[in-house]
Amino acid sequence: MMLLQYLAWKRVAKPHGSISGEEVRDEIAKKRVDMQGFDRLGRPMAYIYGARHFPSRRDLDGFKRYVAYVLDKICTRLPVGQEKFSAVIDLRGWGYANCDIRGYVAALDIMQSYYPERLGRVFLIHVPYMFMAAWKMVYPFIDDKTKKKFVFVADKDLDATLRDAIDESQLPEAYGGKLKL
Repeated sequence: MMLLQYLAWKRVAKPHGSISGEEVRDEIAKKRVDMQGFDRLGRPMAYIYGARHFPSRRDLDGFKRYVAYVLDKICTRLPVGQEKFSAVIDLRGWGYANCDIRGYVAALDIMQSYYPERLGRVFLIHVPYMFMAAWKMVYPFIDDKTKKKFVFVADKDLDATLRDAIDESQLPEAYGGKLKL
């Protein structure tokens, strides 16, 4: 059943079999995601910058295509034997102008429905208090298995938490590591 749903979605979302960078170049230009390095379990890392997302300047269908593009890209980075990726969502500077409940729910739906069991762990860092109101609206749309994969990291625990999960050589310089993004 899930395979049939995926194939039906893929025919619509990726009519050419995949989404090219050219098709989502406007979204790529916003520099919301860096994909580089691996965590200690060998999972490819994505770094997502929430304050670079402005729902007033996005087309929801275009954003969904971008989400599928990013998920495809990170899945192509999976080493042999590895089925999951990890992410850091950095919410430094995130505010009301960045809040996009419809976009968040759409992205979660794509990930949970068409890329099941690909997510290893997500660290949410520099989380402003105001984000928790948005999180409470999105949380009911997250399946129970996926909910357990989200880790909110207090600023005081940031360095130790990231270094525990990601080797210094694979951790971006912005977070105290040696990896150049």
